[in-house]
Amino acid sequence: MIQVTIYREQSNKITAFELSGHAESGPHGHDLVCAAVSAVAFGMTNAVIKHTEIEPIIDQGGAGGYLKVEMPTNLTDVQIDQSALLLEGMLTSLETIERDYGQYISISEK
Repeated sequence: MIQVTIYREQSNKITAFELSGHAESGPHGHDLVCAAVSAVAFGMTNAVIKHTEIEPIIDQGGAGGYLKVEMPTNLTDVQIDQSALLLEGMLTSLETIERDYGQYISISEK
């Protein structure tokens, strides 16, 4: 199962997320849940880099199955709002995947 952890700051804005585990909803290379979650997470990360001039802190497991993306602490108010909006969009997409494939993905917030 893929475990998604969403981290929020005191203002309730998302500042980081962490993915760990494997969906195992299909054979290696044909796991649609894994592909969907990966596409959403990497797409959001690439969008932050391209559209906000933010370089997030990225920790990716070498063998796969782990990704943590954190926004740096030295952001402007505009960058905070931009990244928070993109992260909320990612969360909405992940929640849609969880709704349809809940046996393969679980989302929690801290």
